[in-house]
Amino acid sequence: MVLSGFIAFMGIITAEVLYPEYSTRQDLSDLGSTLPPNPIIHEPSATIFNSTMLLTGALVLFSAYFVYRGTSNWGFPLALAIFGFGAFGVGLFPSNVTPWHGLFALLTFFSGGITVILSSRVVARPFSLLCGLFGGISLLMLVSVFLFGLLIGGPHPLELLGSGGIERWVAYPLILWILAFGGYLLGTSSNNLGPYDQ
Repeated sequence: MVLSGFIAFMGIITAEVLYPEYSTRQDLSDLGSTLPPNPIIHEPSATIFNSTMLLTGALVLFSAYFVYRGTSNWGFPLALAIFGFGAFGVGLFPSNVTPWHGLFALLTFFSGGITVILSSRVVARPFSLLCGLFGGISLLMLVSVFLFGLLIGGPHPLELLGSGGIERWVAYPLILWILAFGGYLLGTSSNNLGPYDQ
């Protein structure tokens, strides 16, 4: 999981640097391809970003199996596997492949937030509190996009960040959690991973 978090973070940064005149106000997925009807694909950014998502997703899926073996809580490993599957799909289907990219991106963000919150049930404090915070921030930002975009129909309170800036408030807490949770597992024996009540 540490490796997957490292790959996700550094892969995104590398794709951003190599994308001509890229702004973090743009969507993350623009790095792989912009939306139809006239998609723009810049290489090598597209290959780097899509490969990053494929590798990240595959490693998280791989990790989910071992997390399942290390805990009696099957809900968290299942959510982790769905999160990894979603990230893999984001890399497999760039933005120009509709509607699949959007569906996998939504699956990644939603299942990712749920996964991070569920992880607070299998780790000790104070890390469990941080897991709840990271997952809560990600889900809150995701829900706020739908709330203001579909129900209220008004501008998002963080509109000045652009769609890419808002998206990063959804995605980056998940990536940072992957790194932190992987580090936690490296320092925890498998028989200590389980539900905590304190």
